Amino acid sequence: MPSRPEDTAQTTLPHLLALKGSRKLIAVAGPPGSGKSSVSAALCSELRQAGRSAAVVPMDGFHLDNAILMQRGLLDRKGAPPSFDAAGFLHLVRRIAAGEDVIYPVFDRDRDIAIAGAAHLPSDTEFVLFEGNYLLLKDAPWSELRPLWAQAIAIDTPREVLAHRLLQRWLDHGLPEAQAVARRDANDMPNADLVLANSLPADLTISN
Repeated sequence: MPSRPEDTAQTTLPHLLALKGSRKLIAVAGPPGSGKSSVSAALCSELRQAGRSAAVVPMDGFHLDNAILMQRGLLDRKGAPPSFDAAGFLHLVRRIAAGEDVIYPVFDRDRDIAIAGAAHLPSDTEFVLFEGNYLLLKDAPWSELRPLWAQAIAIDTPREVLAHRLLQRWLDHGLPEAQAVARRDANDMPNADLVLANSLPADLTISN
């Protein structure tokens, strides 16, 4: 049975505290519905309780705008790798790895848009947790991220659990069940299968 994010964070914390360097970049990668956000938030909380500075930087701030997705015929595939500004995200990660103070975009799920300049990461933040589907993807330019991670964590969640969570996500957004199933099966699960089949090895694999 998948673990609670809080339990996962407590068992993972020693691995992070053992890392060296003034700034540590941690990837929390996994398919949609695996619980990346909750695990990242729990890890961030544990690090802060241990007296260390930590922040979460979600990859979702680099979603392309719906107008651009429409122009490219990708609106129905929002969340797939081509629907992100991967080069922009890679540039941000490199700046953070260099220890810079950065402003970065965040995704407003309720409004379904990315908000530019919505979050700030101070230069003295020790642990930066990145969460996203494609942080370990083998394909370029995503593959250029792998050397930047001080620790790459993959979340292992049974496929049937993913399917249940993703369906519930759309139901919670108010879609009728038939539409929710269609959205999950046409987009979410193909994205999940891509992550499961085409990711680079992680340093640590956890269940959630």
